[in-house]
Amino acid sequence: MCKERFTTFEMAELVMPRIVKRDGSREPFNEDKLRAGLQRALEKRPVSTEQVEECISRLKSSLRATGEREVSSEFLGNLIMDALKELDKVAYVRFASVYRSFEDIREFGEEIARLGD
Repeated sequence: MCKERFTTFEMAELVMPRIVKRDGSREPFNEDKLRAGLQRALEKRPVSTEQVEECISRLKSSLRATGEREVSSEFLGNLIMDALKELDKVAYVRFASVYRSFEDIREFGEEIARLGD
């Protein structure tokens, strides 16, 4: 007979929603992909690794807080742009230019002008 006592701890599984891409395909949320995108936008910018990790943590919390099983890639992209706008305006414009597929310099200028508002 076992006289030992043990306790089990159950962790709530923090389920991330799946991402529905523009073409309708679905893929699991990929933190590495998110980190790589942020790091590309923040390349050579004065933002610490800790700030990037805090940003990722906040983005994941925002996604979980939706309570949805799936979110659109557009929703995620907008969350990322909002986070970058607070973190570093140059990185925000870089990300927005790729994400929104800016076609010419005029679109860059319009986005930069909006930052001044």
